[in-house]
Amino acid sequence: MKIVYTNGSNQDFCKLCNLLDDYLNEIVGGEIQRKHYNQYNLLHDIHDVVLIYEDELPIACGGFKHYHTGIAEIKRVFVCKEHRGKGVSKELMRVIEEQAKSKGYNKLILETGAVLIEAMGLYRSLGYHIIPNYGQYADMSQSICMEKNL
Repeated sequence: MKIVYTNGSNQDFCKLCNLLDDYLNEIVGGEIQRKHYNQYNLLHDIHDVVLIYEDELPIACGGFKHYHTGIAEIKRVFVCKEHRGKGVSKELMRVIEEQAKSKGYNKLILETGAVLIEAMGLYRSLGYHIIPNYGQYADMSQSICMEKNL
């Protein structure tokens, strides 16, 4: 595995985010169901991105953006289907957390969907816990918000 640090304009990040969107559309029944969330996932707003490559192919991505003093919000975490169950997601999150900490953040927050059982399991296994929905997600019943102190 090769780890690359980049930003939201990276072409491989964009490709992986398109795959993530396809996956989410499949789970929730189409883009119409996710339309309200799209405005909070604009790639140009994500300045800190981690990509994982295997044999020069991008297989995983995730990033974070500034939310508040000392707090970063994790965004667009995705591992290609054929690479799941191999520890890639845990390594990706470890690197994201390390990068956020090196930039002075002491807490990470994230939003995931109630239907994303595997994602919630991953985050819980890494020490994240559910918090009241924050900011734009406050009134979204299908959102689950989580946090972790670094």
